Amino acid sequence: MRLLNHHALITGGGTGIGAAIAAALAAEGASLTLVGRRSDRLEATADSLRSTGAYVATAAADVTLRTQVDRAFAAAREAHGPVTILVNNAGAVQVAPFARLSEESWRGALAVNLDALFFCCQAALEDVKAAQNGRIVTIASTAGLKGYAYTAPYVAAKHGAVGLMRALATEFAATGLTANAVCPGFTATDIVEEAVANIAGKTGRSPDQARAELTRFNPQGRLVTPEEVAAAVLWLCLPTSGSINGQTIAVAGGEVM
Repeated sequence: MRLLNHHALITGGGTGIGAAIAAALAAEGASLTLVGRRSDRLEATADSLRSTGAYVATAAADVTLRTQVDRAFAAAREAHGPVTILVNNAGAVQVAPFARLSEESWRGALAVNLDALFFCCQAALEDVKAAQNGRIVTIASTAGLKGYAYTAPYVAAKHGAVGLMRALATEFAATGLTANAVCPGFTATDIVEEAVANIAGKTGRSPDQARAELTRFNPQGRLVTPEEVAAAVLWLCLPTSGSINGQTIAVAGGEVM
């Protein structure tokens, strides 16, 4: 129980990578607050974790809105006290040629993939600075380390997410707070299944052929699992990882960046 007495707030905590991270941190004794837009998904994940004895609260919120972020953090503190671990996991991607991007699509991508980090990191800052072994871990993407076609706003935002973690790591190094980014490759989540459906719909390929188009980036020839990403996050949150700061950890099977 290496995270006993820690309180982890996880955005996008109801499904996919977020749910896997919640399970990994709960197994080490952390109390949890799961934040996301869909209350039903949050509660389903929370109930599953509660059945194992974990202490789990939920807070429905749109993390692109500062007022809702502040309200979610207030609810989290009321449930479990100060937030000592923040995991920025919420994100979304849209696929479109750059020349056809609208300003609305651009702004929307930056709102959920970058603005939300600003809001959540500021909301958590005083708590994680004051904590012994305070942690901020952001789920970025290999798109934060390289470029991919047809996802320019997502790539730009994820590069910004990596840069923000490096800036916070430097600014607050003397406090004991660490800030790091985990950069998964294509992972078996709803976002990837939506991408598979989009590729299949636009190209006439079968879902298996469309999925192969994504797995080809991974030299291991497969999708990353949410649990593999969660394992990297857990390691960064442990007290013994205090010297790991301002880093980007690719969970991508050896994909060349």
